[in-house]
Amino acid sequence: ERDMSKVLVVLVPLVITIAAVFFSVHKVHEGYVGLYWVGGALEDDVSSPGFHFMVPFVTRMAEVQVTLQTDTVVNIPCGTSGGSIIYFDKVEVVNELDPSHAHHTVKAYGVNYDKIWIFDKIHHEINQFCSSHSLQEVYIDKFDTLDEALVASLQKDCDKYKTGIKIIAVRVTKPRIPETVRQNFENVEEEKTRLAIASAHQKVVQKEQETERLKATIEAEKEAAVSLIDARRQADVEAIKAELLANVSKIRLEMEILEKEGEKIRSLIENKLSLEKQKAIAEARRYKLQREAEANKLKFTPQYMKYVLYKSLANNSKTFYGPTLADMYLEWLGGESNIPSEFGIVNASPQPPTPPQID
Repeated sequence: ERDMSKVLVVLVPLVITIAAVFFSVHKVHEGYVGLYWVGGALEDDVSSPGFHFMVPFVTRMAEVQVTLQTDTVVNIPCGTSGGSIIYFDKVEVVNELDPSHAHHTVKAYGVNYDKIWIFDKIHHEINQFCSSHSLQEVYIDKFDTLDEALVASLQKDCDKYKTGIKIIAVRVTKPRIPETVRQNFENVEEEKTRLAIASAHQKVVQKEQETERLKATIEAEKEAAVSLIDARRQADVEAIKAELLANVSKIRLEMEILEKEGEKIRSLIENKLSLEKQKAIAEARRYKLQREAEANKLKFTPQYMKYVLYKSLANNSKTFYGPTLADMYLEWLGGESNIPSEFGIVNASPQPPTPPQID
């Protein structure tokens, strides 16, 4: 018994020590922060993910998620403005708590802060929405705007009270409505579907007709454009031909003018050459005559003239009579009176001719 007592004295403190160490060590997971209460009062310390120590049996620790989380609110009843009771089977709210606001939010609203700001708020907002709209609007007409309205309303209140909660998205399932009403809605939807199909088919037919008209219009415009292009091309070709003909005519006219001018210049040159030639011939003739005159002036001296006269008279076989013939020759001969008788010039008074004798 004494030995057992000694063993217990040793083991009890050891077990207490081990238990104290075991309960004092705790772990905070990734995506969470640790908050501590001592005697029911929330401490200011906020621990990050990892291993930490606390006083066992005195300090209480709780992990608060600060990453994205989805809170699911189920079976939400609400009454429409027309008095119909419908149920939303599930509303999912994706939200995130800012780590810097975790201590303040938990201290003000507890660890289950999302019950106040998510679950209870969803019930309130759904009932507010249903009470101000008819069943038709809730179930069909404005159902697509419900999620956006819930996001805006939840975020507005969270920001107003500085909770640090960020509403990422809200997903709302289609509400459950009475079977008879649902059947009526389905019938209406079927009619709407048929009408939509007929309208779509009519639009398709109209679109095909418009397409055909557009094709015809495009084809006509294309043909008109091609005709216009051909006409312009033909006009351009004709204009080019006319321009070429005009240029050819102009070139020919210029060539004819140049030929005429060439002929005129050639004629002027020929005339000038002929004139120069005539002038040269006249000048040569004038020079020849001048030289002959000068030669004759030197040649026809009085003595030579007398010689020529005497020679001419000597060759004359005719006899001239007259009272002035001797004087004329005397004047030519420079006043000499002794003219030889062989020249046939006799200075005698005119005698009547002797008539011939008739035997």
